[in-house]
Amino acid sequence: MKKITVYEKPTCSTCQKVSKALIENGVDFEKVNYYIDPFSKAKLKSLLKKMKMKPSDLLRKKDDKYKELKLDEKNYTEKKILDLMIKYPDLVQRPIVEIGKKAILARPAEKINQLF
Repeated sequence: MKKITVYEKPTCSTCQKVSKALIENGVDFEKVNYYIDPFSKAKLKSLLKKMKMKPSDLLRKKDDKYKELKLDEKNYTEKKILDLMIKYPDLVQRPIVEIGKKAILARPAEKINQLF
């Protein structure tokens, strides 16, 4: 089986549900806390490509940082949004589950079933 990586924030309840579901199904996976081990620009670009998403599709619109930066009012380019996501990991929706050439935003947690 291909290696599975879950990019998460450990305190995120959806991330916890995804981890629990994988464990209950006997799936071997690696967790990456992207607050401790931040995304490189290349890695986040790669994950977005695998998910067939643009940076704006992956934005956490309910986050305080989103409001603080007025991301809904300003017309940021996708490149600028990507830069902001690297700088402020709170802007990234989570968890992201990567398996081989595929990746999904496992939100809600049940979306993890799409990988199996």
